[in-house]
Amino acid sequence: MSTGRIKGKVAIVGTGDVGATTAFALMNSGTVSEIALIDIDREKAEGEAMDLSHGVGFVKPVDVYVGDWEDCWDADVVVITAGASQKPGETRLELLERNVEIFKDMVPKITERIAPETVLLVVTNPVDILSYVTWKVSDLPYERVIGSGTTLDTARFKQVLGEHCDVATKNVHAYVIGEHGDSEVPLWSTAHLAGIPFDEYCELTARSHDDELKTDIAEQVRGAAYEIIEKKGATYYAIGMATTDIIDALIRDEDTIMTVSTLMQGQHDLEDLYISLPCVVNRRGVRNVLELNLSADERDQLTASAETLRDKIEQLGI
Repeated sequence: MSTGRIKGKVAIVGTGDVGATTAFALMNSGTVSEIALIDIDREKAEGEAMDLSHGVGFVKPVDVYVGDWEDCWDADVVVITAGASQKPGETRLELLERNVEIFKDMVPKITERIAPETVLLVVTNPVDILSYVTWKVSDLPYERVIGSGTTLDTARFKQVLGEHCDVATKNVHAYVIGEHGDSEVPLWSTAHLAGIPFDEYCELTARSHDDELKTDIAEQVRGAAYEIIEKKGATYYAIGMATTDIIDALIRDEDTIMTVSTLMQGQHDLEDLYISLPCVVNRRGVRNVLELNLSADERDQLTASAETLRDKIEQLGI
């Protein structure tokens, strides 16, 4: 495993719930020494920076401040959380048209004089399409433009499986791939606990694992964001933690496998769109994309998920 030097500067563009929570999680992680907060509402950014700065005595040394576009240019990672927020009952794909125009204006400002090793991490929904838009507009190598993708969906999937099997989430190994949204694909064929396939583990421990149970779990994972938004208006804690986990992998050069959204170049016969598959993530962004052995049904679902995204991309004429 490589051990690159940790420089430790992150610029967060957008200080709404997700941006501010990411800054808080990142501050507590001890990974970085600088966090620049950038927002068109500068007063909001100033308030968040002040609030966070008052807690620096409780964490490892870190400078949290209000930044400008120039702060993106020498950052190790630029996290993009800016954009129109999701409304109750609104799907992620319905956010598309509102956010694409925002990104077309914003991304050139971020990349105007960007350093050759800076990685752009897109979190704003719909993340797959906006990651693709960011890559297109930025002219950066695809490996340096990644989306948070299904990292949170994967975490939700593992958490629900852990509850069902009565084991710690960290001992569950499973992935959700495809679109970060309604067509996401939970991978049952590769899910395992301590090397024991999920179905076999459930047999050994007298737990259900039929199609009805799997459908229920998939719906829990897929519908989690909608339920949270209905109850409290937005999701931000878990995505802030997931984003910080990706930043850690980038800055610490970890070579960690994560289900981030990246450009397809023939994987599973998919081309020229961003979608989530397990990827090795390090200081350069996406090092490589892993092609798992999917069941026939999972492959069909992934193809359908990609078509959902492809249709939207074609509607936009990107």
